[in-house]
Amino acid sequence: MARDYYDVLGVQRQASADEIQQAFRKLARKYHPDINKDPQAEERFKELNEAYSVLSDPKTRKRYDRFGDDFRQIPEDWEERVGAGVGAGAGAQGRGGRVRFTDYGEGFDGSGINFEDLFGGLYGRGGGGGRRGPVPGADQEAELQLGVEEAYHGGRRSITLAGPGGQRTYDVNIPRGVVDGQRIRLAGEGGRGSDDGPPGDLYLRVRIKPDTRFRLEGRDIHVALPVTPWEAALGATVPVPTPGGTAKVTVPKGSSSGRRLRLRGEGMPNPRGADGNLYAEVRIMVPPELGDRERELFEELAAVSTFDPRKPG
Repeated sequence: MARDYYDVLGVQRQASADEIQQAFRKLARKYHPDINKDPQAEERFKELNEAYSVLSDPKTRKRYDRFGDDFRQIPEDWEERVGAGVGAGAGAQGRGGRVRFTDYGEGFDGSGINFEDLFGGLYGRGGGGGRRGPVPGADQEAELQLGVEEAYHGGRRSITLAGPGGQRTYDVNIPRGVVDGQRIRLAGEGGRGSDDGPPGDLYLRVRIKPDTRFRLEGRDIHVALPVTPWEAALGATVPVPTPGGTAKVTVPKGSSSGRRLRLRGEGMPNPRGADGNLYAEVRIMVPPELGDRERELFEELAAVSTFDPRKPG
């Protein structure tokens, strides 16, 4: 049994979207493999991403809240299917007889809807009263590793997977802005059905590979921003790399190492809402070797400056 996603993020089931995002960001910073070198940190980070990808999407969260671990087997339009029978009256049948209202009993929940009929036996009875006729194939899952820039841009990509029947190549359309833990559905590419039943679906679980430049926290991207001592002291406009290309950021005068500068909307794209942000962290760099004139200027600065970074307050 998979861990409850609310427990993974340490939030209550009635938590707001903002509370879920705040909890994810806090834990993601703690367990990111680039920061936490514990061998278990990477798996914990993947678990956090998976939980956040489900609970941050209102529709997916609603299915998870209703059906638990089985939510992925529930059609996205399940509410519309249920709604097709609403108002038909007690004891009536919905469209095609697929949605039925009756007394509560085996196979029914408190709404009076027979989910065994609606969802193809997911809530079916055990024993010998099994389902007759065509049986759909099982859904399958595989891992799809992507670089940060690949996930940012999306696009079509051919992938080859090894299976019981040998290797197969798939032409996959990667949505722009996919994040770690998100799944891409390939309809009809899962297990074979029996008795003329339709095949299942293949789900590709996205895993974002570590990147030397970009660190992800949800849809926010973090990047180091090297600056010179005079740029940090006097202020400057400098280039900063992003997965979408080079951008410009203004370094305020008097910036110290560790200061974070936000570029709103320059993080991972979000087709369902606001794009993530990009955070550039100032890192002051000094020349590895000084020329004669550079040395003179630094010595002159050292002689006239009263600034002491080690002085309290």
